[in-house]
Amino acid sequence: MFVQTEPTPNPATLKFLPGQEVMKEGTIFFQDESSAGSSPLAQNLFHIKGVESVFFGSDFITITKAEINEWTLMKPAILGCIIEHFTTKKPVISEQTPRTEHKHDENDSDVVKKIKELLDSKVRPAVAMDGGDIIFDKYNEGIVFLQMQGACQGCPSSTATLKMGIENMLTVSYTHLRAHETKANLGCRGRGGKKKGGGGGG
Repeated sequence: MFVQTEPTPNPATLKFLPGQEVMKEGTIFFQDESSAGSSPLAQNLFHIKGVESVFFGSDFITITKAEINEWTLMKPAILGCIIEHFTTKKPVISEQTPRTEHKHDENDSDVVKKIKELLDSKVRPAVAMDGGDIIFDKYNEGIVFLQMQGACQGCPSSTATLKMGIENMLTVSYTHLRAHETKANLGCRGRGGKKKGGGGGG
């Protein structure tokens, strides 16, 4: 088995591709070892010195390291852990573990439906190429709250990139958009009037 590695825009994060499916549906993000109880693979990865977070995508694993640790020392252990797990055909996560994915509710407002559609069709595929994900959290009084995961979280360039990309897409329905980041969320605020055809708040 051969596991490829790819750099991401976040220097503290590497993307590992085992050449097979990792997540059948959705994604999952373990921010620390205490949250990894449902995944034998994540638990073993956290046992490696320097591993700070673990993210599973459809066909990749994203690892974020502590700043003081070096990839040259960590990569052999991470690769060995991934290879051992997949060659023994153990499950990546337990069946009951909730995946991270957008739930499309029939009660969503037109605005929320459009935001989720844009994220699923435009934003998330592009972000996945860099080893991360961005999840809709809520829409409240003109502000879109999004959760950044994997390589996106803590990335020096992610805030500016996501703000510009999301704002550009949302201005199709809303004018004078402004975005700001708060801790783990990116908030996109719409000010002023909506263009004709825009929906109400969610």
